[in-house]
Order: sequence, then structure tokens, then C-alpha cells
Amino acid sequence: MTKHILVPIDGSPLSRRALRHGLTEFPDASITVLHVVDLFEPGYGAYPDFETAYEPLMGSEEWYERAEEVSEYLFEEARTLADDYGREISTTSEIGDPKRIIVDYADEEDIDHIVLGAHGRTKEERPVFGSIAEMVARRATVPVTLIR
Repeated sequence: MTKHILVPIDGSPLSRRALRHGLTEFPDASITVLHVVDLFEPGYGAYPDFETAYEPLMGSEEWYERAEEVSEYLFEEARTLADDYGREISTTSEIGDPKRIIVDYADEEDIDHIVLGAHGRTKEERPVFGSIAEMVARRATVPVTLIR
């Protein structure tokens, strides 16, 4: 029985679809929504105007404030969606490489299942280091459901 699922979000329609899937397919599980501010691929997801590649890369108060604003906006959207299903969710955000953070978070927090939006890019469209969904599916120690 799945007790705790992790749904990483980036503000894309696919991440909202993944959350809907988690809310409907795992009615008795607790759900944690994770937003990772990606340092290595600025503009990925719903906020292309949030550039993370400018100097200073990390450290300015304004950068951290903007990252927190983006996360909180996404969490508010996720809570509203969960409310539509009569569910509650917990939320958390991290800064770094989503591929690593999602897998590590699942291991450290006793996650039973990950539900993740997969953008379905072709081989030519993928970033040099591989897609987040592909890497999470390969490295996770728990089942992963990819939503397209």
C-alpha cells in the first residue's frame, strides 16, 4: 500500500496533470509537492523570466526572494488543485539539480512512490545531461509514474 507520494512540480501543465493523477490514484496516501529551483536550466517550467544563471548565481537576497515567491505561487496553485479534490498536501522547496534532489528527497523522506510529469521530448530536444524524468525513473529506489 502506498502511504506517501512525492509530486515534483515546475508549474507546467504536465506537473499539474501529475498532481491530479496523484490525488485521484492514491486517495489514501499523503502527498508532498516538491518544487526544485533548477540552477542548471534557468527558465525551465512556468517561469522563464526567473533567470538563475546571472551573477551572482546564488547569494543575492533578491534572487532568494524571487525563488521563494515562485515556489509559493506554485504551492498555492497546488493547494487550490488539492482543495478541488477535497485533499490536503504538504509542500517543500529546494534549490539545485532536480534530478538529484528528487531522488534524494524520496530516499530521505520515506516516499513510497513518485509521480512526475514527463515532457516527452525527442532525443534531439533533451538537455545534454538527460531529461529530469528519465534520470529520476532510472535512479529512484521507489516506483515512478511518468505522466505525459
